[in-house]
Amino acid sequence: MARQSGAGGPIIIKKYANRRLYDTSTSSYVTLEHLSDLVREGQDFEVRDAKTGEDLTRQVLTQIIFEHETKGQGALPLNFLRQLIGFYGGGAQAYLPSFLEMSMNSFSEAQKEWRKAANPMSLFEAQARRNMAMFEQAMKMFMPGGMPAAGAAPSEPRASSQTPANPFMEYQSEALAAMQEQMEVIQKQLAELSRKE
Repeated sequence: MARQSGAGGPIIIKKYANRRLYDTSTSSYVTLEHLSDLVREGQDFEVRDAKTGEDLTRQVLTQIIFEHETKGQGALPLNFLRQLIGFYGGGAQAYLPSFLEMSMNSFSEAQKEWRKAANPMSLFEAQARRNMAMFEQAMKMFMPGGMPAAGAAPSEPRASSQTPANPFMEYQSEALAAMQEQMEVIQKQLAELSRKE
C-alpha cells in the first residue's frame, strides 16, 4: 500500500540541523536506507529542511548514491564519473539531465524484458543504440543545422574564411563521442560479467 502525505502528494521527509530525518507519513525518524527502500518501492518523497523548508531532495539522493558507492555497491563506472564531472560548467550540462533521465527511464522499462530474455546482452546493445539515437535527436532540436550522425565524420568547413566554426556544435560532437565511448565500455563490462556467470 502506497504511503503518501494527507494531500495525496509526495511523502515529506524533514531534515533537522542534527542531520536526522523525520518521515511525516509514519511520524518516525528514519535513515538513508529507509529512503533507499522508498525509492525501490516507487514511493515519491521530498526532503525539506525542517527550519527553512528548503528542498534538499537532490542533496539527500546524491548522499544515498555516495553511501552505496563507498560501501562497495558501486554501479557507476569510473569513466562515467569522470565524464559526468567534465560536463559540469560546459555547454552540454543543460542537456545532460534530460538525456540521462530518458536513458534511465528507458533502461528501467527494458530491464523487465532483459530478465526474461535468453540473451540479455543483445537486448542491452539494442537499447544502447536506441538511447544514442534519442540523444542525437534531442541535440538536433537545440542546434541550428542539425548534428552529424553517430560515427559520421564532421563536415568540412566552408571554403569561405569568413565563416567561423561553431564551437558549440564541436563541443556537442565531442560530448556525443564521449557518450558513445561510455556505452562501449558498459557493453564490454556486461560481456565480461556474462562470461563469468
